[in-house]
Amino acid sequence: MGKGFFHVPVAVNEPVKSYAPGTPEREEVLLTYKDLWNANTEVPLYIGSEQVKTGDTRTINPPHDHQHVVGTYHIAKKKHVEKAIEEALEARKKWAKLEWEQRAAVFLKAADLISGPYRQKMNAATMIGQSKNIYQAEIDSAAEICDFLRFNVEFMAELYNEQPISSDGNWNRVEYRPLEGFVYAITPFNFTAIAGNLPSSAALMGNVTVWKPSDSQMLSAQVLMEVFKEAGVPDGVINMVNGDPEMVTDTVLASPDFAGIHFTGSTDVFKGIWEKVGKNIRKYKTYPRIVGETGGKDFILAHPTANPKQVATAISRGAFEYQGQKCSAASRVYLPKSLWPEIKDFVVEDVESFKMGSPEDMTNFINAVIHEASFDKLASYIDKAKKDKNAEIVVGGNYDKSKGYFVEPTVILTTDPHYTTMETELFGPVVTIYVYDDKNFDEKKWADICETVDNTSMYALTGAILSGDRYAAAQATDLLQNAAGNFYINDKPTGAVVGQQPFGGARSSGTNDKAGSKMNLMRWISVRLIKETFVPATDYRYPFMGE
Repeated sequence: MGKGFFHVPVAVNEPVKSYAPGTPEREEVLLTYKDLWNANTEVPLYIGSEQVKTGDTRTINPPHDHQHVVGTYHIAKKKHVEKAIEEALEARKKWAKLEWEQRAAVFLKAADLISGPYRQKMNAATMIGQSKNIYQAEIDSAAEICDFLRFNVEFMAELYNEQPISSDGNWNRVEYRPLEGFVYAITPFNFTAIAGNLPSSAALMGNVTVWKPSDSQMLSAQVLMEVFKEAGVPDGVINMVNGDPEMVTDTVLASPDFAGIHFTGSTDVFKGIWEKVGKNIRKYKTYPRIVGETGGKDFILAHPTANPKQVATAISRGAFEYQGQKCSAASRVYLPKSLWPEIKDFVVEDVESFKMGSPEDMTNFINAVIHEASFDKLASYIDKAKKDKNAEIVVGGNYDKSKGYFVEPTVILTTDPHYTTMETELFGPVVTIYVYDDKNFDEKKWADICETVDNTSMYALTGAILSGDRYAAAQATDLLQNAAGNFYINDKPTGAVVGQQPFGGARSSGTNDKAGSKMNLMRWISVRLIKETFVPATDYRYPFMGE
């Protein structure tokens, strides 16, 4: 309930291991990878105390070797979702009343389990199921998820310690209660850390959750549930249901006890959910909290004073790490004509040096995109760019799905700042560059290109500017204040760290509730103010009335 205050372990960011040749962690993760590759993992539904196997299963296939089967997962029917809701509400009776320190201990233990004995299983599952190289897996499924779990406990303690002032004769205090009902968590494939954080952050605050992970993240979702169970998350507090997204969502949203949704995924899906919540609003016991992080069309903008090599590196890393499948990945770039030839040479050199293949081979920087639908969409836009008169392929442009869903990192150059790949979210290793004229450049022309950046996209998730001119940096920071919830100066637009860069955007990129911060946790509580008067009044009259 958030009564009292106790010091908690001070959260620090989980160190990222190097996995350099010859290191023990490199050998350990490769051995674990091989074990999981051949384990034929079976993923049930987690409903209350039961691990439910429905018999209706789908296979888990690594994106980089889609004919290989590493496991199966069971599919829920409507009755299973309804049972998960029932079990969650039953678990709430005890979990919501449990002292917050006890809840904190559970998730601090989960962090230590991931940091220690489960680290390489988490990494290997993410490498196999989501086709991440070891570095991308380590910063996600080891470091970031630990950061979420530990910092959320610290944020909770800070939040609970915030109390109103009291005047003479009375005592004011607030209780931070969980929401009345249950929270629905929908998580994406691209970050194991997000999959762990969305249900657990709500649960930490005393809520119970029904969690639907992505079908493309089932292997690491299973490991997360193993961790939660070993950490002591009580039965029914986090229920995991896999199945048809529309059926699961419609069943959840039909419940009068639906109290909130914690979502990361596509903009269209989130808007559809919001519409359904609106249509059902009269049946709910409380106004549901709607928290979502959705799409992005993230930008890099370079000023003529920028360092060309730094710009090129921001593009190479920002656009192509994890195959451009980060919510924050750079996908549109604006470069001055005077710097373009030099930046182009650096970017081409980088892309041509990339190795692509299985994450098991740690010399590979690029791995596969997540599934065939993504592959086909990306291939169609690359083919279109090859044909269009106002676009050309600078480097890359090839793709092959015979063994895995491999799309070569591709740089498109366009003469139209509103070309389709400057505006359409692709979610893959494709970046489009527009070169602007910086002859006789001044503040007005810089403002014009900032306006173009601001008005091009309906999204506002991340963006980066690179400039050696502080006045230009300040001007862009002002003009682009609504264009990105996470704004980077002289850096790439990716790589937000829990406790350092709270993450989220506005416009069609979400509700900007900033995962990895105290602001997000506030969405999962309902505050009760208690005022206690020690010596109550015995006469209704006030002095202004006279005798």
